[in-house]
Amino acid sequence: MPYQGRLVPSVGGILLFGRERQWHFADAWVQCGRFRGTDKIDIFDQTDIHEPLPQAANSIELFLKKHAFKSAEFGAMRRRDVWSIPLTMLREAVVNALVHCDYSQQGSPIRIAFFDDRIEIESPGLLMPGMTIDEMKRGVSMIRNPVIARVFRELGLIEQWGSGVKRIFAEAAAQGLPEPHIEEIANRIRMSVWLAAPVVAPENASVTQSVTQSDAFLPMLQLLREGPQSSGELRQHLELRHRAHFRRHYLVPALQLRLIEMTLPETPNSRLQQYCLTAKGQQYLKGLKGDSASS
Repeated sequence: MPYQGRLVPSVGGILLFGRERQWHFADAWVQCGRFRGTDKIDIFDQTDIHEPLPQAANSIELFLKKHAFKSAEFGAMRRRDVWSIPLTMLREAVVNALVHCDYSQQGSPIRIAFFDDRIEIESPGLLMPGMTIDEMKRGVSMIRNPVIARVFRELGLIEQWGSGVKRIFAEAAAQGLPEPHIEEIANRIRMSVWLAAPVVAPENASVTQSVTQSDAFLPMLQLLREGPQSSGELRQHLELRHRAHFRRHYLVPALQLRLIEMTLPETPNSRLQQYCLTAKGQQYLKGLKGDSASS
C-alpha cells in the first residue's frame, strides 16, 4: 500500500506473510497445549507456532491430530478414517480465530487447549461493537481483519464470510455433539468444542522429546501395523498435505528412534521405498497405555 510516497506492506500483509512480524505484533503467534484431565493443572505437551497465518492453520491441526487417534470404518468396499476429535468443526474454529483475532493486543497470543473432554480455542479481542454471541451463531459477521479474511478465502481456507460459526453449530448438531460454548472472558473470546468421547492423555509418560515425538507419529505407527506403506500412502491416510513437514516431524524422528525402518535401506530415495515397523516399534505400541488395540 502507498505511504508517504512509497509502497509499504499493509498490516494484513505483515501478519500474513511478514518474516519478522513479531517486531510489529509481538503476540501474533499461537500457543498450543495438551492437558491431562479437564483443567490446566497438569500439562502433558505444548508447542508454540510462529509460522505465517495460512501455515499456522495447518500446524494447529497437526498438533490436534498428534494427540488424537484415528480408527477406520469399512463400508461399500471403501475405507473411511474416523478421528476421535471433530476435525471439521475444529478447522472452522481455528480459522475463525486466526481471521478475527485482535493482533494489536499485547500479552495475548491465540491459545489452543486440548483437554480430555473438549478443545478450547481462545482468540484475543472482544466482539466487534454491536455484535452479540447469538448473532454470531446465526451467521452474522463483522470482519475485523478484511485483508486476512480475503486471503484466507482466496486460499480456500474459508468458504463464505460469516458462515464459519454457523457451520460449526450445524456440524455439532449433525454429529450429535453438545452445542459448542462461546464466551467473552476478559479481553478474549473462547469457543469450547466438546468431544464425543473422552480422549485421555497417557498418565505414565513424561513430556520428554522422545515421548512427545512418539505421540506425534503414533497414528503413523498404528497404520504400519497393517503392513509396509510408502511415504505418500502414509501422508494420504494421515491427511498431511505438506511433504516436508511430514518428513521432518513424523518420518525422520521415527527412523531415528528406530521405531520404523526402510524396506529398501540401500536405496533410500527409491520410488519403491516403503516403511515398516521394527520390533522396537511393535513393542512400543504393545506397551502404550490407551493403545487403540485395547480401546
